[in-house]
Amino acid sequence: MKLFDTHAHLDDGQFDIDREQLISEMRENGVNKIMEVGSDLKSSEKAIDIAENHDFIYCSVGIHPEFAETVTDKDFETVCKLAQHSKKVKAIGEIGIDYHYNDCSSREKQISCFENQIDIANELDLPIIVHDRDSKGDVLKILKEKKVTNGVVHCFSGSAETAKILVNMGLMISFTGVITFKNARKAIEALKVIPVERLMIETDSPYMAPEPYRGRRNDSRYVKYIAQKMAEVKGMDFEELCNITYENGKKFFNID
Repeated sequence: MKLFDTHAHLDDGQFDIDREQLISEMRENGVNKIMEVGSDLKSSEKAIDIAENHDFIYCSVGIHPEFAETVTDKDFETVCKLAQHSKKVKAIGEIGIDYHYNDCSSREKQISCFENQIDIANELDLPIIVHDRDSKGDVLKILKEKKVTNGVVHCFSGSAETAKILVNMGLMISFTGVITFKNARKAIEALKVIPVERLMIETDSPYMAPEPYRGRRNDSRYVKYIAQKMAEVKGMDFEELCNITYENGKKFFNID
Protein backbone atom coordinates (compact mmCIF):
# COMPACT_ATOMS: atom_id res chain seq x y z
CA MET A 1 0.00 0.00 0.00
CA LYS A 2 1.29 3.43 -0.98
CA LEU A 3 -0.42 6.62 0.16
CA PHE A 4 0.20 10.22 -0.89
CA ASP A 5 -1.30 12.91 1.32
CA THR A 6 -1.38 15.64 -1.31
CA HIS A 7 -2.36 18.49 1.02
CA ALA A 8 -1.16 18.92 4.60
CA HIS A 9 -0.15 21.81 6.86
CA LEU A 10 2.57 20.33 9.04
CA ASP A 11 3.81 23.85 9.71
CA ASP A 12 0.67 24.57 11.74
CA GLY A 13 1.20 25.41 15.40
CA GLN A 14 -0.91 22.44 16.43
CA PHE A 15 2.04 20.24 15.44
CA ASP A 16 4.70 22.15 17.36
CA ILE A 17 4.58 19.71 20.25
CA ASP A 18 5.15 16.50 18.26
CA ARG A 19 5.86 17.35 14.60
CA GLU A 20 9.04 15.31 14.22
CA GLN A 21 7.60 12.34 16.08
CA LEU A 22 4.58 12.27 13.77
CA ILE A 23 6.70 12.59 10.65
CA SER A 24 8.85 9.66 11.81
CA GLU A 25 5.71 7.47 12.01
CA MET A 26 4.35 8.21 8.54
CA ARG A 27 6.01 5.47 6.51
CA GLU A 28 5.07 2.73 8.96
CA ASN A 29 1.48 3.90 8.42
CA GLY A 30 1.79 3.56 4.64
CA VAL A 31 2.26 7.28 3.94
CA ASN A 32 5.07 7.41 1.40
CA LYS A 33 4.71 11.02 0.31
CA ILE A 34 3.30 14.26 1.72
CA MET A 35 2.72 17.63 0.07
CA GLU A 36 3.29 20.36 2.67
CA VAL A 37 1.25 23.37 1.54
CA GLY A 38 2.04 27.03 2.19
CA SER A 39 -0.69 29.59 2.86
CA ASP A 40 1.32 32.79 3.35
CA LEU A 41 4.96 33.83 3.11
CA LYS A 42 5.89 32.64 6.61
CA SER A 43 4.22 29.23 6.24
CA SER A 44 5.69 28.87 2.74
CA GLU A 45 9.18 29.38 4.13
CA LYS A 46 8.47 26.85 6.85
CA ALA A 47 7.06 24.42 4.28
CA ILE A 48 10.33 24.57 2.36
CA ASP A 49 12.28 23.95 5.55
CA ILE A 50 10.16 20.91 6.46
CA ALA A 51 10.44 19.48 2.94
CA GLU A 52 14.18 19.99 2.71
CA ASN A 53 14.68 18.10 5.97
CA HIS A 54 12.58 15.04 5.02
CA ASP A 55 13.14 13.14 1.79
CA PHE A 56 9.52 12.03 1.31
CA ILE A 57 7.97 15.46 1.92
CA TYR A 58 7.54 18.05 -0.84
CA CYS A 59 6.03 21.51 -0.66
CA SER A 60 4.19 24.36 -2.30
CA VAL A 61 4.36 28.11 -1.76
CA GLY A 62 1.62 30.67 -2.06
CA ILE A 63 -0.76 33.15 -0.46
CA HIS A 64 -4.21 31.99 0.65
CA PRO A 65 -7.16 34.28 -0.20
CA GLU A 66 -7.69 35.18 3.47
CA PHE A 67 -4.47 37.20 3.26
CA ALA A 68 -5.25 38.89 -0.07
CA GLU A 69 -6.31 42.24 1.43
CA THR A 70 -2.78 43.17 2.50
CA VAL A 71 -0.71 41.45 -0.19
CA THR A 72 1.75 43.60 -2.13
CA ASP A 73 3.68 43.35 -5.38
CA LYS A 74 6.77 42.64 -3.27
CA ASP A 75 4.95 39.66 -1.73
CA PHE A 76 4.31 38.23 -5.19
CA GLU A 77 8.00 38.68 -6.00
CA THR A 78 8.82 36.77 -2.82
CA VAL A 79 6.46 33.92 -3.79
CA CYS A 80 8.24 33.70 -7.13
CA LYS A 81 11.66 33.62 -5.44
CA LEU A 82 10.56 31.01 -2.90
CA ALA A 83 9.21 28.82 -5.69
CA GLN A 84 12.68 28.78 -7.24
CA HIS A 85 14.54 28.42 -3.94
CA SER A 86 14.40 24.64 -3.74
CA LYS A 87 13.80 21.64 -5.98
CA LYS A 88 11.38 20.47 -3.29
CA VAL A 89 8.89 23.20 -4.30
CA LYS A 90 6.46 21.50 -6.66
CA ALA A 91 3.46 23.87 -6.89
CA ILE A 92 2.04 27.31 -6.24
CA GLY A 93 -0.63 27.19 -3.57
CA GLU A 94 -2.79 27.20 -1.90
CA ILE A 95 -4.36 30.03 -3.84
CA GLY A 96 -7.91 30.86 -4.80
CA ILE A 97 -11.06 32.53 -3.52
CA ASP A 98 -13.01 32.27 -0.27
CA TYR A 99 -16.19 34.30 0.29
CA HIS A 100 -17.35 32.22 3.25
CA TYR A 101 -16.56 34.81 5.90
CA ASN A 102 -17.74 38.41 5.67
CA ASP A 103 -14.51 39.69 7.24
CA CYS A 104 -12.36 37.98 4.63
CA SER A 105 -10.52 39.96 1.96
CA SER A 106 -12.56 41.87 -0.61
CA ARG A 107 -13.69 40.26 -3.85
CA GLU A 108 -11.42 42.48 -5.93
CA LYS A 109 -8.34 41.79 -3.81
CA GLN A 110 -8.94 38.04 -3.79
CA ILE A 111 -9.37 37.87 -7.55
CA SER A 112 -6.23 39.94 -8.12
CA CYS A 113 -4.23 37.80 -5.68
CA PHE A 114 -5.43 34.61 -7.37
CA GLU A 115 -4.71 35.82 -10.89
CA ASN A 116 -1.24 37.10 -10.02
CA GLN A 117 -0.23 33.74 -8.57
CA ILE A 118 -1.64 31.85 -11.54
CA ASP A 119 0.66 34.01 -13.66
CA ILE A 120 3.62 33.10 -11.44
CA ALA A 121 2.80 29.40 -11.81
CA ASN A 122 2.59 29.75 -15.58
CA GLU A 123 5.90 31.60 -15.67
CA LEU A 124 7.61 28.85 -13.66
CA ASP A 125 5.71 25.97 -15.29
CA LEU A 126 4.31 24.78 -11.96
CA PRO A 127 0.84 23.41 -11.16
CA ILE A 128 -1.48 25.29 -8.83
CA ILE A 129 -3.34 24.12 -5.72
CA VAL A 130 -6.74 25.80 -5.75
CA HIS A 131 -8.81 26.81 -2.73
CA ASP A 132 -12.48 27.37 -3.63
CA ARG A 133 -14.97 28.10 -0.87
CA ASP A 134 -18.28 29.78 -1.64
CA SER A 135 -16.65 31.66 -4.52
CA LYS A 136 -19.97 32.05 -6.37
CA GLY A 137 -18.40 30.71 -9.55
CA ASP A 138 -15.49 33.19 -9.61
CA VAL A 139 -12.84 30.45 -9.27
CA LEU A 140 -14.23 28.53 -12.22
CA LYS A 141 -14.55 31.72 -14.27
CA ILE A 142 -10.93 32.69 -13.64
CA LEU A 143 -9.63 29.19 -14.33
CA LYS A 144 -11.44 29.31 -17.67
CA GLU A 145 -10.26 32.84 -18.51
CA LYS A 146 -6.66 31.95 -17.65
CA LYS A 147 -6.96 28.66 -19.54
CA VAL A 148 -5.63 26.73 -16.54
CA THR A 149 -5.17 23.02 -17.17
CA ASN A 150 -2.43 22.23 -14.67
CA GLY A 151 -4.17 22.49 -11.33
CA VAL A 152 -5.97 20.63 -8.56
CA VAL A 153 -9.08 21.86 -6.78
CA HIS A 154 -8.39 20.74 -3.25
CA CYS A 155 -10.94 19.86 -0.56
CA PHE A 156 -13.57 19.69 -3.29
CA SER A 157 -17.04 20.69 -2.11
CA GLY A 158 -18.79 21.40 -5.39
CA SER A 159 -21.48 19.56 -7.31
CA ALA A 160 -21.16 16.63 -9.66
CA GLU A 161 -21.87 19.03 -12.53
CA THR A 162 -18.99 21.30 -11.51
CA ALA A 163 -16.72 18.30 -11.13
CA LYS A 164 -17.47 17.26 -14.71
CA ILE A 165 -16.60 20.77 -15.96
CA LEU A 166 -13.28 20.75 -14.10
CA VAL A 167 -12.39 17.30 -15.39
CA ASN A 168 -13.19 18.39 -18.94
CA MET A 169 -10.82 21.35 -18.42
CA GLY A 170 -8.05 18.88 -17.59
CA LEU A 171 -7.91 19.60 -13.85
CA MET A 172 -7.42 17.22 -10.93
CA ILE A 173 -9.80 17.03 -7.97
CA SER A 174 -8.88 16.13 -4.41
CA PHE A 175 -11.06 15.03 -1.51
CA THR A 176 -10.59 15.22 2.25
CA GLY A 177 -12.11 13.38 5.20
CA VAL A 178 -15.42 15.10 4.43
CA ILE A 179 -16.35 12.13 2.23
CA THR A 180 -16.41 9.96 5.37
CA PHE A 181 -19.04 12.13 7.06
CA LYS A 182 -22.67 10.98 7.21
CA ASN A 183 -23.91 14.22 5.62
CA ALA A 184 -21.46 14.08 2.69
CA ARG A 185 -24.06 13.29 0.02
CA LYS A 186 -23.00 16.14 -2.31
CA ALA A 187 -19.31 15.22 -2.13
CA ILE A 188 -20.09 11.54 -2.71
CA GLU A 189 -22.19 12.33 -5.78
CA ALA A 190 -19.31 14.39 -7.18
CA LEU A 191 -16.80 11.65 -6.41
CA LYS A 192 -18.86 9.12 -8.34
CA VAL A 193 -18.56 11.02 -11.64
CA ILE A 194 -14.82 11.75 -11.50
CA PRO A 195 -12.53 9.33 -13.36
CA VAL A 196 -10.08 7.72 -10.95
CA GLU A 197 -7.12 9.01 -12.98
CA ARG A 198 -8.20 12.56 -12.03
CA LEU A 199 -8.44 11.92 -8.27
CA MET A 200 -6.10 12.67 -5.43
CA ILE A 201 -6.53 12.27 -1.67
CA GLU A 202 -5.59 14.65 1.12
CA THR A 203 -6.03 15.27 4.82
CA ASP A 204 -5.84 19.10 4.86
CA SER A 205 -4.42 18.40 8.30
CA PRO A 206 -4.65 19.54 11.04
CA TYR A 207 -8.22 20.20 9.87
CA MET A 208 -11.00 18.01 8.47
CA ALA A 209 -10.21 14.79 10.32
CA PRO A 210 -12.12 11.82 8.84
CA GLU A 211 -14.35 9.42 10.72
CA PRO A 212 -13.67 7.88 13.21
CA TYR A 213 -11.49 10.83 14.28
CA ARG A 214 -13.83 13.68 13.35
CA GLY A 215 -13.41 16.63 15.68
CA ARG A 216 -9.84 15.78 16.61
CA ARG A 217 -6.57 17.12 15.27
CA ASN A 218 -5.98 15.58 11.87
CA ASP A 219 -2.67 14.30 10.50
CA SER A 220 -1.41 12.41 7.45
CA ARG A 221 -1.69 9.01 9.11
CA TYR A 222 -5.46 9.29 8.66
CA VAL A 223 -5.31 9.63 4.88
CA LYS A 224 -5.97 5.88 4.67
CA TYR A 225 -9.52 6.37 5.94
CA ILE A 226 -10.20 8.75 3.06
CA ALA A 227 -8.74 6.22 0.63
CA GLN A 228 -10.94 3.47 2.10
CA LYS A 229 -14.08 5.54 1.59
CA MET A 230 -13.02 6.57 -1.89
CA ALA A 231 -12.42 2.94 -2.86
CA GLU A 232 -15.84 2.00 -1.49
CA VAL A 233 -17.62 4.74 -3.46
CA LYS A 234 -15.71 3.92 -6.66
CA GLY A 235 -16.25 0.16 -6.23
CA MET A 236 -12.51 -0.50 -6.33
CA ASP A 237 -10.00 -2.58 -4.45
CA PHE A 238 -8.47 -0.48 -1.66
CA GLU A 239 -4.85 -1.23 -2.58
CA GLU A 240 -5.51 -0.42 -6.23
CA LEU A 241 -7.13 2.90 -5.31
CA CYS A 242 -4.16 3.77 -3.08
CA ASN A 243 -1.65 2.97 -5.81
CA ILE A 244 -3.53 4.88 -8.51
CA THR A 245 -3.97 8.04 -6.42
CA TYR A 246 -0.35 7.76 -5.31
CA GLU A 247 0.83 7.73 -8.92
CA ASN A 248 -1.63 10.52 -9.78
CA GLY A 249 -0.04 12.71 -7.12
CA LYS A 250 3.49 11.93 -8.28
CA LYS A 251 2.63 12.74 -11.88
CA PHE A 252 0.74 15.92 -11.04
CA PHE A 253 3.53 17.31 -8.86
CA ASN A 254 6.25 16.07 -11.25
CA ILE A 255 7.94 13.90 -8.63
CA ASP A 256 10.31 11.21 -9.91
